[in-house]
Amino acid sequence: MNSLFLPDRNPVEQALRGLTLAHPGLLRLNEDPLYVAARDRHPDRRVGIVSGGGSGHEPLHTGFVGRGMLDAAVPGRVFASPHNRQVHEASRDVAGDDGVLHVVKNYTGDRINFGIAAERLRADGIPVRRVLVDDDLATESTETATGRRGTGATVIVEKLLGGAADSGLDLDELAALGTDFAAASRSVAVAARAQTSPSRGGEAFELPHGTLEYGVGIHGERAASTLAHPGFDPLVDRMTRQVLDALPATTGSVVLLVNGLGSTTLLELHAVHARVSDLLRRRGLDVAGRLVGTFVPALDMSGFSLTLTALRDDWADFWQAPARTPAFPVLEPRH
Repeated sequence: MNSLFLPDRNPVEQALRGLTLAHPGLLRLNEDPLYVAARDRHPDRRVGIVSGGGSGHEPLHTGFVGRGMLDAAVPGRVFASPHNRQVHEASRDVAGDDGVLHVVKNYTGDRINFGIAAERLRADGIPVRRVLVDDDLATESTETATGRRGTGATVIVEKLLGGAADSGLDLDELAALGTDFAAASRSVAVAARAQTSPSRGGEAFELPHGTLEYGVGIHGERAASTLAHPGFDPLVDRMTRQVLDALPATTGSVVLLVNGLGSTTLLELHAVHARVSDLLRRRGLDVAGRLVGTFVPALDMSGFSLTLTALRDDWADFWQAPARTPAFPVLEPRH
């Protein structure tokens, strides 16, 4: 990767070594094949939960390994799927008595490699199921053969599944719930500046001054439209309305994620959060869970995404269940 701040050789391996050195009580590193696993799990958990994908989106997924969330995370190269051998070995390592559940973002490479690993696991006699996360409204079109991409909702799905797994649910129950969690989630993202190209340096694509890429992907995929920046309130209002209008029916509670895409400041993200919160309140929606920060970046892209998950009444406890990982925040009790 062309960067002043990453080693020329094996940057992903070195970054994961640094992550596990920083959190020795939470994580252990397997170097060949490469994956990160949790040192501890809830005694009632019967199913191992494994996720992964290309690097460059940290803290996703490796930052969410630990008690209460993922049992293992498998990293690929920057913006590239992990190899099926990594997924297979990580899954064998952390499978519970009832097997292993894969949380997979809807990208072709991830689907293929997790699918091959699942076939190998079944041949080993290990039960395995998959939850596919597909929340990105920018690719919700009949012209998009692969369907909606998996983006920010992955964090919410992983947290809800972690809480559900710690309640003692079996593999089939978790797979059904995870599918429901993903189906209840929608996202949209905008960018004012592209990420640095991992291969050649410089911006991956250029945007004219004063414009936005509306509907950008987390790998720097160009959006269907580039538009003049409409101003803060109109932009946030448009994004919020779009996600709300696409959201499945809810009893009135949602989880809200305001996610930075890499170089967006907390000053900006909290301002977005305040505006979105006001709009949700006017719609009569209770925000039962909130995340504000950089959770699913696209390297150093300047932009942000909004994600909403429509909660069912029995999901709130899964969200509030304790989790201890390097990157997921300690949730404050509701008032």
